[in-house]
Amino acid sequence: MPVLAFLILFPFAAAFILFFLKKDSKGRSFLVIFCALAELAASVYFAIDNYLHHDMEMGTYYLSDTHTADMFIAAGEFCLMLLVFSQAIRFKKYYILLLSALGTIPALYLDLMGISETTASHLKVDHLTVIMVLVVGIVGSLICIYAVGYIRDYHNHHTEYRDRSGYFFSMLFVFLGAMMGLISSDNLSWMYFFWEITSVCSFLLIGYPQTQEAVTNSFRALWMNLLGGCGFMAAIIFCVCVMEITNISQLLLFAAIPAMAIFPVGMLSFAALTKSAQMPFSRWLLGAMVAPTPTSALLHSATMVKAGVYLLLRLSPMMYGTYVGIMVTAIGGFTFFAASLLAITVSDGKKVLAYSTISNLGLITAAAGCGMSEAVWAGIMLLIFHAVTKSMMFMSVGAYENSTGSRDVEDMHGMILRYPKLAFVMTIGIFGMSVVPMGMCVAKWAALRAFVDSGYIYLTLFLCFGSASTMFYWTKWLGKIFSVSRESARHEDTVHGSEWTAIYPLTVTAVILCLVYPLISTFAVTPYIQNAFSGSLNRLVTSVPADSSLGIASNAETAQAISTEDFIIMGVMLICMCILPLGMKYVNSVQERRVLSYMSGFNTGNDRGFYDSQGEIKEQYLSNWYMPDIFGEGKILKPCLMLASAFLIVMMTACTVGGLFI
Repeated sequence: MPVLAFLILFPFAAAFILFFLKKDSKGRSFLVIFCALAELAASVYFAIDNYLHHDMEMGTYYLSDTHTADMFIAAGEFCLMLLVFSQAIRFKKYYILLLSALGTIPALYLDLMGISETTASHLKVDHLTVIMVLVVGIVGSLICIYAVGYIRDYHNHHTEYRDRSGYFFSMLFVFLGAMMGLISSDNLSWMYFFWEITSVCSFLLIGYPQTQEAVTNSFRALWMNLLGGCGFMAAIIFCVCVMEITNISQLLLFAAIPAMAIFPVGMLSFAALTKSAQMPFSRWLLGAMVAPTPTSALLHSATMVKAGVYLLLRLSPMMYGTYVGIMVTAIGGFTFFAASLLAITVSDGKKVLAYSTISNLGLITAAAGCGMSEAVWAGIMLLIFHAVTKSMMFMSVGAYENSTGSRDVEDMHGMILRYPKLAFVMTIGIFGMSVVPMGMCVAKWAALRAFVDSGYIYLTLFLCFGSASTMFYWTKWLGKIFSVSRESARHEDTVHGSEWTAIYPLTVTAVILCLVYPLISTFAVTPYIQNAFSGSLNRLVTSVPADSSLGIASNAETAQAISTEDFIIMGVMLICMCILPLGMKYVNSVQERRVLSYMSGFNTGNDRGFYDSQGEIKEQYLSNWYMPDIFGEGKILKPCLMLASAFLIVMMTACTVGGLFI
């Protein structure tokens, strides 16, 4: 308990101090790095300590008598509401007042009247909690370290923005503390409180530049997440007043008779869909790219959006064969497919990563909605690999933007020679998202098998076509990095040491994860699934062939997901993945006679232009194919959002009014 309390409270204490350290100095930089490393170390110690000294199979529960803490949380909820009210009135966004009040006033009433008080424990630590603590603690802390050097360059390049970096660092640490509280909360009211903190923090961070675009996008993120918060509160009210329960663990006990719990599970799933930016709520996450890159990395990889899929994975045992399950799988699968198509049509690096994030979150959402143990295995693995790889990609794009002034994929032509270290990191990241043996592909294969076993054929189609689109846009990006023009020269590396301190460990972690994922499965993911699904695990064991499984074990034996021959092939591919950037660097350094390319005129001698028939120099430029006229944002984004909205309204009505099984 002391370590868990430290993980939750220490970031808030660090945020309070950093808020008042407005001047950029070595002392403040040291404090940020020290606090981030302390949180990281505490996360690792927490995981080791729980595996060595606690009963992880059944979970460890804390804090049953929390009257005083409940009053502090009520005060915190009131302060959050006042903050939202002040910003809504300041910018004349009056609809925000209603959404904030609808979520907060019932929470205050339940807390102050003691209606939601219970003797049940409020915090719970099990295998999934430990996994999430490591994801948030390691990835989130490294993002804070990365921000030390990044924010300095950011304000050097954007002198038009007021430097509020002390406030910026403060919000990053509040995010970490809120996420630690959220993933360890078993009590629904406590989880709601931390849930709302992340919503308000995302609003404040997205609006950091204080431009009109940033303000508009920040309020879009706020109202969508507050809407989800209203759904969360509706679930709490129903659980407390009708079912007389207060905790997620108690709610999951109704898995045997899910008709009674269909309304709260539906409302909680709705909240999770908004938080994880699933269609039709995806626009808030796209708008978040106007913020500094550490914000994007934190929202897209380690914190905000992972809260939604984390909740869905918790609720997954309640979804098999229900309207809620159909709603979640359909929305998730459709989002995965549609967002992967949209990613093809944009060249802004951060926007490609944003669509990719929405797409992969859709796949995790679909896996959770299946309500099957093998699908949850895939979802948890996707969550782990995505957090590490996507944060690394955002950091490298942010570093490139600070170095060149551009984050457009088209401007990354020949990056392997101009910025070889960043190119190497991006290559690892792209491979990690799209190529075997990296974990994303292994987890996608597991998801495919789960979708086939579950009978959701439409999910299989979404996954196949969405994965093809995913490979297309990653290959285009990789091609730009390795497309080298004559006389391309290496540029000065201006990336700060603190940025490399965060980028390199994540790069190494991404590679290591694809080697040790069987261990992660055996010691972390599988035990959680066995406990969460109990008897339903038999369906998984019988559905997987004896000589090949997904690393999910029965109590008697641990089956292996991949055969020995496949491991050998994966090892060879991993070596090739690491050798490719180094090999390209060597090949381009070899001195040899080069033949000029044929163009539509006489070559100017540098392979970059030619003389046309009028004797004028025309520059050659190679560009990727984006197909905006076929399925660009202007063509399919609005119809996709409308279709998803209509489907969501129908399914939420069915969950609310009917609560029936299929």
